[in-house]
Amino acid sequence: MERLCFFNWVSVVGLLGCVCVCVEGLGVNWGTMAIHKLPPNTVVKTLKDNGITKVKLFDAEKSTMSALAGSDIEVMVAIPNDQLAVMNDYDRAKQWVQRNVTRYLFNGGVNIKYAAVGNEPFLSSYNGSFLNITLPALQNIQNALNEAGVGDTIKATVPLNADVYNSPQTSPYPSAGRFRNDISDLMTQIVEFLSKNNAPFTVNIYPFLSLYGNDNFPFDYAFFDGASQPVVDGNGIQYTNVFDANFDTLVSAMKAAGYDNMTIIVGEVGWPTDGDKNANVGNAYRFYNGLLPRLAANKGTPLHPGYIEVYLFGLIDEDAKSVAPGNFERHWGIFRYDGQPKFAIDSSGQGQNKFLVPAQNVEYLPAKWCMFNPNAKDLTKLADNINFACTFSDCTSLGYGSSCNALDANGNASYAFNMYFQVQNQDEMACNFQGLATVTAQNISQGNCNFTIQIASSSSRGSSAVTSVFITLLILLWL
Repeated sequence: MERLCFFNWVSVVGLLGCVCVCVEGLGVNWGTMAIHKLPPNTVVKTLKDNGITKVKLFDAEKSTMSALAGSDIEVMVAIPNDQLAVMNDYDRAKQWVQRNVTRYLFNGGVNIKYAAVGNEPFLSSYNGSFLNITLPALQNIQNALNEAGVGDTIKATVPLNADVYNSPQTSPYPSAGRFRNDISDLMTQIVEFLSKNNAPFTVNIYPFLSLYGNDNFPFDYAFFDGASQPVVDGNGIQYTNVFDANFDTLVSAMKAAGYDNMTIIVGEVGWPTDGDKNANVGNAYRFYNGLLPRLAANKGTPLHPGYIEVYLFGLIDEDAKSVAPGNFERHWGIFRYDGQPKFAIDSSGQGQNKFLVPAQNVEYLPAKWCMFNPNAKDLTKLADNINFACTFSDCTSLGYGSSCNALDANGNASYAFNMYFQVQNQDEMACNFQGLATVTAQNISQGNCNFTIQIASSSSRGSSAVTSVFITLLILLWL
């Protein structure tokens, strides 16, 4: 059984060395939806520096896979939802396996363990778009893995959201868990196929989402340090946190379908640090400080005691993710956009809160910011320019309850202008906004609100005259 070992650096690295402490079965999700991406090799080194031995991807992008080659990090590659229909063709499924799995299975290649078929394809918000194509895609990918001779060691699975199961209103307890009525037969077929191939069931559980938009949800129940009023199941089991209750609802649903001994992987679990009143470093610290000791002790849940394989969500903030679910979507990382740790984390599960090892040799753009021009006279188009800047950058930290929510009007303008300026690689033309902005060499961060300097990603170094002309035309057309 694989183990994840985080390295706690003791005093001066290289003089006193490092100590390896482990939480069994822990992995991380590595999403790459960022405007300026950290180089894949830098990310892989960060994983290795922290002893992280498992990673879950959302695609099988060549540069990511190449960086993982030779690392021995256990990998879950993925097929995005928009490719599920294509995977209903068995020949295309075989081609995908050849291009994204078997080509990397050379000596010193990528240690691929799973192939994720889709990502939460049965979300109610998708209105059934993927209902008829997910199971055939899953079958084709697993059969293609089998035909390629690697099906015994590489398993196909479908990461599913926890909304695929529930308990009836007449008996709202984990022991009454069942698969959602509208997909019950389909879920049973999927579980049957997974079981037949000794593949795991993968579920994403988000206690944070229980709080989001629901002020009536008991706040402490989202964490692991004890709720004042536990939920008592009909079988007498007391549930003091929503994670256990949610997981055991799935256990009951699978048992009701006739499959009570399958391996269950928690594909995503975590807590965001910005973008909502409950998304902050303090709550994230509290959440992880409760989760990780439980995993280290192999406590499991009341209906599933023992070891559970878990992937934290996520590794790095992603400032290009859709914010349709909420502004917090861009702030799930335990590392910031630049690979710097956000908070101390008890990776040992033994009360040893340490900052993780940051990404090394990160290259930043120059120390320049774009700010509201205090000498600006005509403010009639200020709102339009702020709207433009935020449309083409990430202003989610300005939202209600977020880290920059306390800025005044000028601060809001400066934040928006700077985010756009950084996205455009600090092009001078990207800090004009019809005379409303100006470049400064003074750090204009305020309190907990960080005015970022972007990283100099390989695709963004340098700015050309063509870029300047494009920016000018874009602003003119927008305004």
